Amino acid sequence: MKRNKNYLENKDKALQIVKDRIEYFNMFYNYKWNRIVIRNQKTRWGSCSKKGNLNFNYKIALLPQKSSDYIIVHELCHLGEFNHSRKFWDLVAKTVPGYKEIRKNLRKNQLTLR
Repeated sequence: MKRNKNYLENKDKALQIVKDRIEYFNMFYNYKWNRIVIRNQKTRWGSCSKKGNLNFNYKIALLPQKSSDYIIVHELCHLGEFNHSRKFWDLVAKTVPGYKEIRKNLRKNQLTLR
């Protein structure tokens, strides 16, 4: 039940952070998306569907801005490249040049999702 309580307490904050930062970063990309959803996931920080839906873990609201920005940009860039090709990572690097270090730290702290 604690997980649910944390989710409910942070869901709206996470949605506002994601919307604000997507609006900012999309000035550089100019992509179109369908919906933005905040979820209570155990294993993912975010995802992007073929339909253009962007999903984010509510715990994005608890991360340092540098980390949440990386996750937001990562999913936003999947709207342009639906893979993890060199082209995709070049898109991410356009607005998050230090993404490799941030990514490494997030992977190291993946246990915080559980």
